[in-house]
Parts: sequence; C-alpha cells; structure tokens
Amino acid sequence: MNFTNSSKIIKPQHAVQRLYELTKDKDVFITTEVGQHQMWAAQFYPFTRARQFNTSGGLGTMGYGFPSAMGVKVGDPERISINISGDGSILMNIQELMSAVEHQIPVINVILNNNYLGMVRQWQELLHEKNYSESYTAALPDFVKLAEAYGCVGIQAKTPDELDEKIKEMININQPVIFDCVVDKHEN
Repeated sequence: MNFTNSSKIIKPQHAVQRLYELTKDKDVFITTEVGQHQMWAAQFYPFTRARQFNTSGGLGTMGYGFPSAMGVKVGDPERISINISGDGSILMNIQELMSAVEHQIPVINVILNNNYLGMVRQWQELLHEKNYSESYTAALPDFVKLAEAYGCVGIQAKTPDELDEKIKEMININQPVIFDCVVDKHEN
C-alpha cells in the first residue's frame, strides 16, 4: 500500500498513519463507519493487538462506527476509543453526540472530510465514466460548531503541518471529541 504524500494538503492515508504513530503506545481501540476511510484505516493503521479493530466489514453499514466506539468505551473506560469516519457516514448518527455527552462517554470521532461520499465517487469514476450523481455535497455542517453545539469538543486540521498537534490534542481530552480532518477531495 502506498500513496503520494503532500506538504500542502492532508492525504487521508497520511492522517491514519499519523494517528497510528501518535497512539501506538497507548491502549487504543479503532472502529469505523463504511467507505474509503474504512479501507484506509484497515490499510494504514497497523493493528498490533487482538480485538483492536471493529468494523462492519462488507455489510455496508454507514453509521456503525460511532455507537460501536461508545460501546467500547463504556465496556472498557480506560481504553481510548476512536471512530474513524467519513463526512457522509458520521451524519448517519451524529445525533448520538447527545448520548455521548449525556452519559459522559469520552469517545473520539475522526472525520476524514473530503466533501464526498468518497467510495461512491470513486466507483463513479472507475465504472461510470465520471458520471457523478449524489456523491458530492456542498451542504455539510461545520463539524467543529456542531460538536460545540452538542457540548463536545470540536477540533479541525486543514494542513499537514498542524496534523500531529491536533491529534495529540484530541487524544488528551477526556470528553467527546469531533476531529474534522480536512483531506484531499480526490484521493482514491
């Protein structure tokens, strides 16, 4: 697995690699929603312990990762529970931020935000001659403001230079976090 990194825009693979490097010495559990971010998590976060990764696999369940991450955190409060999501998948159950706040479940949601249903866009490029339909959205919420509206912490990274600092910040917060990681819109 390889990719061409950039010094100007965050590549999603690089974001997952940096997440791994900055958490590899901690007791971390990773969940995912469904989409490109799920594939990048599986490919670029080297899981080193049994039962460290929870995903719906090929079942295509957008919205699975966030409640799963909350369940992990409730079941094992000492563990850092991180859900890796896309901007489309997290919207399937973003209202669960209310549950995380109300029940004080400090789970982290990392959104690899490319303004697309990335897997849908990718297949439209590969199989449908770039005939795009309903895969792009210009109407995404401001995830930082949305997190704050729910009483969570919202963090955003837009450049590779700030990525490590923002990841360190999010893993040291003991309350629900939305980390809006703005990534390359065209990465497959």
